[in-house]
Amino acid sequence: MACVTTLSALDSKVCDMSFLVVLAALGFLMFVAYRGYSVILFAPVAALGAVLLTDPSLVAPMFTGLFMEKLVGFLKLYFPVFLLGAIFGKVIELSGFSKAIVAGTIKLVGASRAMLSIVIVCALLTYGGVSLFVVVFAVYPFAAELFRQSNIPKRLIPGTIALGAFTFTMDALPGTPQIQNIIPASFFGTNAWAAPWLGTLGGVFVLIVGLTYLDRRRRAAQAAGEGYGDPETLINEPTPFAGEKLANPFLAVLPLVLVGVSNKLFTNWIPQWYGDSVSFDPAVIGNAPEVVQQTAKIAAIWAVEGALLVGILTVLAFAWKPVFKGFAEGSRSAVGGALLAGMNTASEYGFGAVIAALPGFLVVANALSAIPNPLVNEAITVTVLAGVTGSASGGMSIALAAMADTFIANAHAAQIPMEVLHRVASMASGGMDTLPHNGAVITLLAVTGLTHRQSYKDIFAITIIKTLAVFVVIGLFYATGLV
Repeated sequence: MACVTTLSALDSKVCDMSFLVVLAALGFLMFVAYRGYSVILFAPVAALGAVLLTDPSLVAPMFTGLFMEKLVGFLKLYFPVFLLGAIFGKVIELSGFSKAIVAGTIKLVGASRAMLSIVIVCALLTYGGVSLFVVVFAVYPFAAELFRQSNIPKRLIPGTIALGAFTFTMDALPGTPQIQNIIPASFFGTNAWAAPWLGTLGGVFVLIVGLTYLDRRRRAAQAAGEGYGDPETLINEPTPFAGEKLANPFLAVLPLVLVGVSNKLFTNWIPQWYGDSVSFDPAVIGNAPEVVQQTAKIAAIWAVEGALLVGILTVLAFAWKPVFKGFAEGSRSAVGGALLAGMNTASEYGFGAVIAALPGFLVVANALSAIPNPLVNEAITVTVLAGVTGSASGGMSIALAAMADTFIANAHAAQIPMEVLHRVASMASGGMDTLPHNGAVITLLAVTGLTHRQSYKDIFAITIIKTLAVFVVIGLFYATGLV
């Protein structure tokens, strides 16, 4: 039964119940994720529990036709990225390049600025177009080394990486190639450089306030006498470099640079090589239908995969011996980490798809549409739906697909440029999306070997700062007219 704006008393009760079912499923999944239970197991339990309470006859069809369809579709597209990202991070670690980068960083900026160093590296990679998930795998080895040498608690690493990779370079700074900055363009007729002043000022706000918060956390830990932690009790610690001599820091950072540059080049070249589509016959026996691959839908993923291969081969070319010594065992742990991170995120993707298909989700969308101010309406709608689905891109896509025409009409009436709508939607998508059940959060914690209980507080603080930044940007527009 669909929930619409005009409801009978009976329909209203049904919609109220369906809304409570959605909230219960979301609350349950956040609770089990925070308690450390596997979302691979509990994401389908939460999603199908919600379906059971809404329409029991749809449990099996929704599991196979929606949850598993979305889970498998996500893995089909992104598992190679997870796998290559994990291998890239592992060879960076085994080669000693991570330790060399850390040594050079400490010499350049000092041990007290370890957090700033990690944020800058994450920001450069994400702004260069490297996937957020890849950044986690690539940066963690030398983040751990840098924090250990600086005697900063390991539990602060996730919050630091989140600030660098999941915030201002993901959706605030103009021109960022991340998908959260690309999606609004197709709805508002804008481009990735929309509202450059507002985006830049919003990004600066997030960076300054985020670094201030993290530095306070570091100082509090230092005052309490807390160090990095006992490596023997910590999980997923990088393998110590066994070589005799560290590489030059400039050589060590070369693979990271090449990943960013190659990603950009492949993004431009792949459509030229393949055109709009490429087709092939999948069998030499029988009459199997021709496979047609639309290039535009996969070019960005191929570009990231190719860039990671370039990075891996560069490390092997300059540090074959130390990598080869530990590659057998190191690659096994990398593959295991990629499988865990990929399945965690895919399960979250399936959960979000099921929740978005329930009547209770429409109740949320209808309620949000009643907010009067156009920009505040858009910001709250996008960030709430991103939080419910656990996905910045997913929540924003749902919100804009359903309400973009309303946002545009209200903006025209209030003489608000489309560029402002673009920037507000983009930044809002990266606000409350990082609740405990978010796939990127779970991947980050899995890669670093930490739990929600240990590190989610800092990730949530960055989430609050990022959400607040959206309303700071809205306030700046109304106060100054800047775009």
